Amino acid sequence: MTLLALLKAIHLLSAILWVGGMFFAYVVLRPSLVVLEPPQRMLLHTQVFKRFFLIVWHAMPLLLLTGYGMIFGVLGGMAHLAPGVHAMMGLGLVMSAVFLFIFFGPYKRFCRTTDRATMAASMDSIRKLIGVNLVLGVLTVLAAALG
Repeated sequence: MTLLALLKAIHLLSAILWVGGMFFAYVVLRPSLVVLEPPQRMLLHTQVFKRFFLIVWHAMPLLLLTGYGMIFGVLGGMAHLAPGVHAMMGLGLVMSAVFLFIFFGPYKRFCRTTDRATMAASMDSIRKLIGVNLVLGVLTVLAAALG
């Protein structure tokens, strides 16, 4: 296996985990939670966020490192990239910034409180921002596939 193939495989798997996880959370998990009472929803979200954000903390740096590794270690630098790759990189950086904002903003507030209203407000912020990141993730995948 070549270095490019290895970097690309890690890059794609990381993107699948991150974007696929957001898709699952937004389209499958969230609507399914209506069967639970609010206190159980919050307990479930505590576990879901903990596990999913741990995955993103691994996937996000791997995406960035493998992307830049391919660009500068294999492909000869930024000047040799197609516009779609530039779009993918820019969108990926914005997604990373949104994730960091989620983690250090509403998620930290969610973890630090036992007040249901504060938890609910934090969960709503997290939900909306994950929705934004999901749209950005889909656009990033399209930029990669079409560019």
